[in-house]
Formats: sequence, C-alpha cells, structure tokens
Amino acid sequence: MSFLSNVAAKVVNGHTNGTTDDNTSSNGVKRPVRIAGASGGFSDRQRAISSLAKLDVDAIVGDWLSECTMTLHGAQKIDNEKLRVEGKLLEEPAGLFDPTFLENLAPALPDIARKGIKVAVNAGACDTQLLTRVVQEEVERQGLDLKVAYVEGDEVTDTVNRLIKQGEKFPSLMTGENLEDWGYTPIYSQCYLGGAGIAQALDHGADIVICGRVADAAPSVGVGMWWHGWNRDKDFDQIAGSLICGHLIECAAYVTGGYFSGFKRLMEGCHNLGFPIASLYPDGSCAIEKEPDTGGEVSIGTVASQLLYEIQGPLYYGSDVTALLEGIAMWEEGKDRVRVAGVRGLAPPTTTKVGMTAFGGYQAEFHVYICGLDLEAKAEWVERQVRYSAGNAVKELSCFKFSLNGYCPDNPRNQDVATCDLRIFVQTKNKTLVDKSTLDVPGFNRWCMDNGLQGCPGWTLGNDQRQSEGKVYYEYYVSLLPQSEVQHRVVLPWLDGKTIDVRPCAEMKEYPRDQPSYETKDPADLKIFGPTTRGPMGWVVGCRSGDKASDANVGFYVRHDDEWDWLRSLLTIGKIKLMLDEEYKGGKIERFEIPGIRAVHFLLRDHLDRGFNSTSTYDTLGKNVGEYLRAKWVDIPNKFLARGRF
Repeated sequence: MSFLSNVAAKVVNGHTNGTTDDNTSSNGVKRPVRIAGASGGFSDRQRAISSLAKLDVDAIVGDWLSECTMTLHGAQKIDNEKLRVEGKLLEEPAGLFDPTFLENLAPALPDIARKGIKVAVNAGACDTQLLTRVVQEEVERQGLDLKVAYVEGDEVTDTVNRLIKQGEKFPSLMTGENLEDWGYTPIYSQCYLGGAGIAQALDHGADIVICGRVADAAPSVGVGMWWHGWNRDKDFDQIAGSLICGHLIECAAYVTGGYFSGFKRLMEGCHNLGFPIASLYPDGSCAIEKEPDTGGEVSIGTVASQLLYEIQGPLYYGSDVTALLEGIAMWEEGKDRVRVAGVRGLAPPTTTKVGMTAFGGYQAEFHVYICGLDLEAKAEWVERQVRYSAGNAVKELSCFKFSLNGYCPDNPRNQDVATCDLRIFVQTKNKTLVDKSTLDVPGFNRWCMDNGLQGCPGWTLGNDQRQSEGKVYYEYYVSLLPQSEVQHRVVLPWLDGKTIDVRPCAEMKEYPRDQPSYETKDPADLKIFGPTTRGPMGWVVGCRSGDKASDANVGFYVRHDDEWDWLRSLLTIGKIKLMLDEEYKGGKIERFEIPGIRAVHFLLRDHLDRGFNSTSTYDTLGKNVGEYLRAKWVDIPNKFLARGRF
C-alpha cells in the first residue's frame, strides 16, 4: 500500500468535488491534491487521459503547446483572417487548437464525470473558445454533466502593436537587442498566463478548463490554488512549490525516465513509460510517483533531470510567483516515489513573457551522402562546386550553410556506419531561388544536382528530393509584456457566458534581465580525488538540456557527495567554453548551483541559431547540447568509475 493510501479518508463512490470534506482528511488536515500529468506536447501518447482517469487522482493536467506550435498556429490564424477579409476563404478552416486533444480526452470523459476529476489543459492554442465548444459538444454527445470553461487573454497582437506605436522597445530576452533591430515585423503575439484563471474557473464549478498559452506549469498552479485555497497575494512559498511541481510533471514521461541519462537500465519497459502523478501538499512540497505497472522509474535522478530542463537560472519565473531553486531538496520515500521540498517563493514579476511571430522567408535543404576516407576533403569539394553553381544568387541568401554530420569509424563494420550526411541548407526572402521543382533551372536543387557527375568519390543523393523545394518559415522573438497590459479572463459558458476578470497579483516585483551567475565557492583541488582515467564525462555525470527560443540551458548532476565536490570544481564557465569547442560562438554563459540535487547549471545565451522554426541546425530544441557535452573527455577519478557508469 502506498503512503498516500493512508493520508486521506475517501468519500464513498466518489472523488474530488471541491468541497471542504473531500479536501480534508479525517484529522482535519487538508490532504494533498493528486495531479496527473497527461501530456508534454503534441507528440505525446494518446492513451494518457483515459489511462490516468482510471486511477486515484483528483486532477489531470496537460501541456500541448510549444514555441513551434504557437508560431505555426499564430501564423495560420493571421493568414485565415487575411483570406476572410479578401473573400478568398472558400471554406471554414480547421480549428487552430491541438488536433489530437479530443481524441485523447473523449474516451476518458465517463470516468472524469463519474469520479469528479478536474481537467486543466493549454490545448486551446489559438482557438481556445472553439475547442471549448468542441469539447462541450462531445460531453453532450456522451450524455454527461460536465461544465467546460475557458481562459482567454493570451492573444495580445493588438496590445503589442499599440505599444510598438507608443515607442515600446521590446528588448529581446535572448540577445538584448530591441525589436526594431530584429529585421522582421511581428504578425502575431501571444503571452504566457499563469494559473490564477484556472483556479477561478474551478472555484466557479468548472470541471474542464481549456486554455491557450498559459505557462506549461500553470495548470498545476491553478489546481493547487483552488484545492488548498492559497492566498495568491501572500502564500508565495506554497505557490512557488506548486509551480515547480507543475514543472516536474508538465513534460509527462520526462520525469519518469524519458530523456534520462541512466536510460540503459530502463530498457525493458521503455515501450510504455508511466505518466507521472504528483501529490501536492498544503505547504507546497510535492511527491512524484508514476502510473502502476508501467516502465520507467521515479528516482532522484529522473526528477532532478526534469527539474533542470528548460530552467534559466536560480529564479524560475511565473505570472503568479517567482520560485527560488537553489534550496530545493529531494529524497526517495520509497520505490518510485520522490519527495520534493525546499522551494522558496518570491513575488511574481511585473511582466510576463510574450512571443512574437514574423514571416521569415523560405528555406530548403539538400543532402549529399559521402562515405569512407577523407570526409572533410570530400565535403570541401562539394561545397566549392555548389557555391560556384549558385553564382550571384548567394547575395540574396540570408543563410547558406554546409554541415558534415557523422564520421566513419576505424575499420567500419558495415557501409551504413561509414556513411555521413553533407547537409546544404539555405534561407532567403526570394521565393524563386528555392521554390523550384527538381527539374527546373535555375533553383537551389539544381545548384546541387548539377554537380553530381563531377562530384567527389562516392557522391550520392537521397531518393526523396522534397526537402530541396522551398517552404515558408517563421521567425520567433521573445520579450516581456507588462502584466498590467494583459486582459486575463475566465469565461463560463453554462452561466450565459459570464466573464470573470483575473487581476494580477497585488504584490509584484521588477527583476533584472540577467539572473545571478557565479562560480563555485571554495573549489576543491582536483588532485585530491586520486588517480584518474580519461574518458567521456557522461560515464559518471548525468545531464539535461533544452531551449528557450535561441537560449540553451544545460544542467549537470552526479549521484554522490564527493562526485559533487569534483563536478562543481571541474565545471567552470571557462571549462564549458573549452568543452563546447567549435559550438561556442562567443555568447554569454551564466552559471549557478543547486547543492540539494548535486547539480551545476549553465545558460548559454543565444546559442541555438534563433529557434525551432527558423534554425539551421539539427538540434532544433537544444535537447542534444547536454548529450554532446557528456560525450566530451575529461579526467575522471577512478574511484567514481568503480561505482559503475550511468
């Protein structure tokens, strides 16, 4: 029997209904709310909500949005509106919400209704009201009695345009440059809302709350505020705890073994990693578990790994609160159960993050496969020929990049492992340079194809040339918007569309753009750790990395205290620059530590060549920065290796 089975007395034939009796244990102490994380993005598994609704949970939350989906949905919305004004919209377009969400939700609705489970998600994207109507229609089709509310106010295109005209500079969070220096014109803007609106909707009887761009962790914050009745103007420690709880489960299986450095020991059940369940306590601490009878694990390693994902520094900002991470602590309370505490809360920032989408131009890519010896010389041969074929057209290219990807090992065991990809990537605002079929001359494809018979030894093209035809891409710009400019509202359709305005927190604080950054205090002499073996750092160091637009974050962690002293002393900002090698482009690097999980974190400013929709690199989301650095060789103390590798 799990610890939670003894925490609270359950009502017969029921579950959460928001009443004091159901939220409170028999001894009068408010019990934790059980929140299940059902989705970390549009690519997550469709069984999630249905499976989780069968378990002992009070609420199900999920995140379906990313900067990629925000950009694409927002751009399509503007295109649709333009066609509608011009009378060229021949039929009503598909809703600009997550197209997989209803398929995920619909099978779970009977259990949600029977057990009184609450649902809060951000799947509404750019058509939150429409998705609400679609969900309500499905509820009625199944003959159920569920109230569906929605949250609005995240779409701020008009507000941003007005402020631009009034002289607002909108400096970039990544580079510090002003919007006017960006070189692109925003067509759509969407800001991040917090969880207070979700809490208001639940307070007014909603069973399902559909949101657009609320922050990934906001559904958990909203559920926690509602369940525990926290004062959002004062209870910053508790709300900050819920923000980190939400961060831990917002990416679903990321916290149960997905993207985990120790993945090799989880291979047996990797086909079905469990979705996470968090018990969020009245003091803001939480315990992370997973679905029973599923693969993966919940350990300090998997939870620490997810904590380090996509953070920016010691301060984790939300619209409701700012969480201070340096004092966080984790311990295992049992198999597949990790308790998380020690998060401190500060007043929320006066601003919230806003993402702006702009038309970037057109892009295309061509792949040449080369094999065996002298790969770099072969790649140079191809590059010289293609650049010559392009001629004066290169003047109209904003990006013309050749990258040799892979290597041929010594004495290769087969031909495939000896084969590498030479990727040729272009971007331009001139559609005619790239938007040609493979038979047309001129055009990007022909610059590459014309050189096939004078190519390097083994020059081989792929049999699918569709990538070499031009496609539209979008640029994405991240800045800050005053919370006072956001019209955060909750709409209750079952009450004749009653609207509730959600005010900002009464106490807010201005924070500098750059977070505190520091090297370790009292570094150890690395010689004290004894004899060493040179090898990949990842033999003993775990890591997670991610993106925030063009910034990349990367956090490293170890399993033992003496390894922590070694890690914090080894990994200085200077050391990371050296390890990045050719990947380091000269940007600012910020550093801080989380001793409670033996972690060192770095923020690599403007490292990723813009963001997902416009980047010219393979690592579109920064997820491989950490794996690249784990593969770099360092001197590892032999006593650490004797304990076993990740």
